[in-house]
Amino acid sequence: MPSQDTPPLLGFSPRTIGLVAALITVLIWTSFIVVARASADPSRGGSLSPFDIAFCRVVGASVVLMPWGWWLVRRDRRTGAARASSLFGLSPLPLGITIQVGLFGGLLYSVLAYSGFVFAPAAHASVLMPGSLPLWTALLALLVLHEHITPARALGLALIVTGDLLVGGASLWHAFDGGQVWKGDLLFMAAGFSWACYSVLARRHGLDAVRATIAVTALACLGYVPFYLLLVLTGALPDHLLTSPLRELLFQAVFQGWGSVVISGITFTRMIQHYGPVRSTMITALVPGLSAFGAVVFLGEPLQWNLLAGLALVTLGILFGVRIQRKAAA
Repeated sequence: MPSQDTPPLLGFSPRTIGLVAALITVLIWTSFIVVARASADPSRGGSLSPFDIAFCRVVGASVVLMPWGWWLVRRDRRTGAARASSLFGLSPLPLGITIQVGLFGGLLYSVLAYSGFVFAPAAHASVLMPGSLPLWTALLALLVLHEHITPARALGLALIVTGDLLVGGASLWHAFDGGQVWKGDLLFMAAGFSWACYSVLARRHGLDAVRATIAVTALACLGYVPFYLLLVLTGALPDHLLTSPLRELLFQAVFQGWGSVVISGITFTRMIQHYGPVRSTMITALVPGLSAFGAVVFLGEPLQWNLLAGLALVTLGILFGVRIQRKAAA
């Protein structure tokens, strides 16, 4: 359900806004997987750790969203709008909701996802992160929003689970041989679960896209940044910020912060407002295929038979779910 203070943009219909938001989200998510693997994989010469990239992500987003949040809170106070704020007036949402969406949509998701790219290739992330998202979201929507899982949707989810097992099951089996890819696969699945929690929370509370994204960043800025700097200063984490090229730090701040947080955070929440959490996560059917082949083209990663089969099953399961939901809506 859209927030009451989310007016139509430039006269466009809600359907057009939802479609454009979905396209932008898919494009950024696809680029995110390829860029994050290239940046976090030590074998590719990446100089930043997952915690460093998360720091750049938070700082880059905070430059844009913290002043925005400060202005929104003060505007609400001037106009007499009965809105609760938190975190010293930087988050335009109540403290409880800010902690919930900030924890799942910001802190946990970014750290889990970036850590996964250290161990597993981008092709695995292509299948396991957006692929597991509809499964987690459907289960959470059943428990939290009491949305019914129809037999047709259950079949689509079964295809997704089978595809995930084809990809992650092989790496789990090789764990007995000393392989570490399974660690990345589990981290990708956990990241998908974290983002599913955020999407269901956004739907449950009817959150405005901009305010939700600002709240996520506010919690990360005040919670993660001081903790990260403390670990760096005490030597608990290696300091890569002073030794990495400035252009790499700026690139991560702009792409991860402005693109992955500010732009895709707003467009994804807009998409949830229009399509709902389950349909929104199923619309990401394009992400596994695009990012997997992007990894082949830009990163030179091979596509093995189990990856191709898992990719096909996940994409089929997502598309099947979207098709069934459209028929039900009609």
